[in-house]
Amino acid sequence: MSALTRLLFPAPAEVRNTASIFRWWESRRLTFNIIVGATGLVTLAAVKFIALLPPLSMNMPIVWPGVIMYGFFANLCYSFGFVTEATMQRAWHEETPRVGPALFRQGLVFSVGLTLFPIALMSIGWAFQLLKWIAR
Repeated sequence: MSALTRLLFPAPAEVRNTASIFRWWESRRLTFNIIVGATGLVTLAAVKFIALLPPLSMNMPIVWPGVIMYGFFANLCYSFGFVTEATMQRAWHEETPRVGPALFRQGLVFSVGLTLFPIALMSIGWAFQLLKWIAR
């Protein structure tokens, strides 16, 4: 089994109680933060690069408080995975589907996509500026 497969398709928590579900989610938080953080660095570099291309040719400063807030809210949303699974466990006990791996996978993919989204926005803005510049 490859590392990517193990990451995206982990085994669910074996013991089905709130503490074990919490440990399961927390054991993956660092991996989540590394992946989303690295994606954020790629996004920052790409946006800065696109901003330097003509016809924009502008210096875009990195707003570090915004980066820190983004990280905070990404972790807050990550915590909702545990809350969702633990709530389901409390409501349905043994009939609860083992949703942790699916929630983790979907949350990770969504977070990476959302983190990359500014590259698409900046590229579209750059393309419009280029068309405007050519049309002069």
